[in-house]
Parts: sequence; C-alpha cells; structure tokens
Amino acid sequence: MTTTTTTTTTTMALASATPSATPSATPSATPSTTATGSTGGAAGVPAARPATAGETSPSARPATATGPAAAGAGAPETAPGSRIPAGASGPYAASPAASGVPSAASAPGPGPGMPPTAAAASAASAEPAASAEPATASPHDPCAHGFLPERPPVRSMIGTWTRLDAMARAAAIAPDREAAIALVERAHRADELSALRQRVSRLSLRNAEAAAMRIAVIAVSCGWCGLDPQAPAAREVADGAFLDLWAAIAHRIDHDQFVALPTLALHNWVPERKPRRHIPIDQLARTEVLVPIVRWAPEGQPLSRLDRLMLAATRLEAHGIWLFRLAETLAGRSPDDSSTPTALRRLVRVQHALRAQLLAEAAELTAAPATPQQRAVLGALAEQGALEPPVLQAAEAVLGIGGRRMGEGRRQMMRRHLPAQHRAWLSAMDRHCAPVRTLAHRGGPDAAVYREAQESLIALRRTYTALVQAAARPTTGPLTAAA
Repeated sequence: MTTTTTTTTTTMALASATPSATPSATPSATPSTTATGSTGGAAGVPAARPATAGETSPSARPATATGPAAAGAGAPETAPGSRIPAGASGPYAASPAASGVPSAASAPGPGPGMPPTAAAASAASAEPAASAEPATASPHDPCAHGFLPERPPVRSMIGTWTRLDAMARAAAIAPDREAAIALVERAHRADELSALRQRVSRLSLRNAEAAAMRIAVIAVSCGWCGLDPQAPAAREVADGAFLDLWAAIAHRIDHDQFVALPTLALHNWVPERKPRRHIPIDQLARTEVLVPIVRWAPEGQPLSRLDRLMLAATRLEAHGIWLFRLAETLAGRSPDDSSTPTALRRLVRVQHALRAQLLAEAAELTAAPATPQQRAVLGALAEQGALEPPVLQAAEAVLGIGGRRMGEGRRQMMRRHLPAQHRAWLSAMDRHCAPVRTLAHRGGPDAAVYREAQESLIALRRTYTALVQAAARPTTGPLTAAA
C-alpha cells in the first residue's frame, strides 16, 4: 500500500509540473532579451536613431512587435493590451515567445484562473471568429504603430459605396461651399444617400472608417464640420439625408466627433507604389512616398497646401512612434528612478527630430498652390480645434503642458476628435505619468532634463502651428528655424 501511494504521488507531481514548465520557460527568457534590445535602460531608442531607426535597418522592424513588451516594465495597468490584430503578418504576427505572453492569454475568452487546457481550447475557438472578421476592433496598443490605423487605409471603395467615393472627390475640388452643397443635394434627390444609409451596417470596421474619411471630406467642404449630425438644429443647416448617413457611420465606428485631422489625415493616404513585402504601418508611412486618397487638388495638378499639410501630419505620427514607446516607459516610473532622466533625454531627441521634420516639410508646403476654398476649410477646422496631431497630445499627456496651459476642460475638448481607445490611453498617461511630472517642482539635474523636455515640446508645437498658418494663408518665404 505504501509503495502504491508513493508512485501515485510522484506521478501526480510530474503531471502537475509538466504544464507549468512549458509556458514559463519561453516567456521568462524572451522578455529579458526583448527588454535588453528594446528598453536600453529607458526606451530602446539608440541615441543616433530616434526618428529613423525603422527606415534603414531591418533590425528595427521587430521593435514594432516587441515594443509593448519592452515598455511593459513601466506601462500602466490600465494601458491597452498588446494583442496582435487578427490577420496580421510580418512583425505584427508575433509569436507567443516574441511577445513574452502565452498565446492563451491574448484570447478574449479565458479568464486569469482558467486551466491551460481550457485556455487553449478557448483560444482555438476564438481564432476562426477572428479570421472570419479581420476588421473587428481589437485592444489598441500605441507602442505598435502609434495612432496610425493598423492597416493602410482603403484606397477605393466598391459596390454602391463608389458613389460616396466619387462624391467626396468632387466635393474636395469644388470651387466653393455652394458647389459642394449642390453635390450633396443632387445625391439626395437621386436617393443615393438613403441607399448608402441602408448599407452602413454591412460595412466592416475598416471600410466604415474609409467611409467616415469621405464623409468628413464632404462635411468640411460644405462648411458643416462643427455640426452634430443628431442635433435637431443641424437639419436647419445641412441636408437631412446626409446627416442620417453621417450619424449612421458615426454609430458604426463608435466615434461621434470624427470630422477632424486624425480622420482627414491618418485615413487619407496610400503609398505611391505598392510595397513588395509587408512592412509595419509606421515604417511604411516613413519610408514610402505618400499620396492622398482624396485629393484637395484636381487630378493632374500639383498637390495643394492642404494635401501637403495632411500628409505632413501623417508622417509626423509615423516618426512619433518612438514618443509613444517612451511614454509607456515613463508611465509609473518614480522621478528618482535612474532610468527616468535617460528616457527624458531620449524624449528630447525625438521631439527635436520631429521638429526638424516639420521644418523640412515647410519648404514644399509654402511653395504649393492654395485656393480660397482650401483656406476656408483649414480655417473652419482650426476654429473647431480639429487640427491637433495625436502625437503632440501624447507628449503633452506625459509632460503635463497641455493640462496646465489649456485647463482640463479645454484639453478634453481637443481629445474629443480621437477614437475612444485613444482617449482612454491618453487618460491613462495623464494618471501614470503624474509622478514624473513632480520633477517640475524640484531642482537638480533630473529636473533640468524634465524642463528641457517641456521646452522642446513647446518649440515643436510652435513649429506645427506655424506650418498650419503657412498652409492657411499665403506666405512670402519658407518657415524659419526660429519658429
């Protein structure tokens, strides 16, 4: 009897040890390797390549997938997860070993206490559903590609939605608002708007975002960018059928205030030539020549200032990917942590690189043509506070400049044009970077580095403001470095 008991106990112990050894070995080894190559003590951006590492070196591409794991040491618990989107390939299709998280943990079904076998079964059952609808929203991870879309925007719509595509292109090049409004009214009389309204629920999320970009182009061309499509007063100004389509699209993407720069710029570009291989979205926007999907200038003519401003904002987001990773690194860090000043110094270098990029964009932008209608569009967007680049809002959430300068209510007004998951990430940065912001009230070398980061952000914002002003009105010369 004693022998039997001993044998059973040993067998059970071996059986219980086997499942735990397999998942623990890979995650424990891989994150340490990832942290060494990605954090580098603070953020993982080598001193010589904060803004261009993804352009020339193939080794920078895996950083897109491993960035969240590297920043996880200082990331807030409430920050969005690092789940890889379904259907992704290349650097996004990270293996469990590369991400440092067992594959069962990324499945939405299993809970924290579920046995490994049940978690694996849940992950297997969730995979067909994810592949059946690749456009379903997933937890957003700004460390992967910032606030850029997870995939390149839809170049052209199909089926009945080609009518919306054609209407947006015609409205963008309309000579004035009256001509753009006439296009909408003509589509209303032809029952095109009601036909599109009935088909909104069939759109995938990616195609719904493409439709939202075209709705935004039409709305700003008609001078309706400040309207609430569901408000009764809006029907006294805008076409009722167009407002119904606008409201349906807003409900489909779960974003009411999408008529702003994040939609007009980040969802309105494609690479001039199709890449021969899959590369991360932020590297694609940095290295390829970008062209707008809906042009504000007629076909065959040079890009207008409005076109170039929107493309400059897109490239700014692509180069700002390092800023998002540094933000996650600083989140939750103590101001006395030895890695905090290192991360702040790298943040300064990234912001200097972003400012240099804007200065480089200024020469071509000021030389581009501009029409009164395009300047009116820019003026209307600026009046609504709808020209805020998300990357600047991320930097202000870390350094606290926006909250002090504008006040909490004004800052939330600026963020209303971002999707809900982006607003949630910025709010998490507000909370978790609060310890780092206490350096503003201290003295010493660490506090001096923090103030240098604030000053570089202020200079970056002033440069962007000068770029917008150069696009909105004629200027005699290029933007100077003193801006």
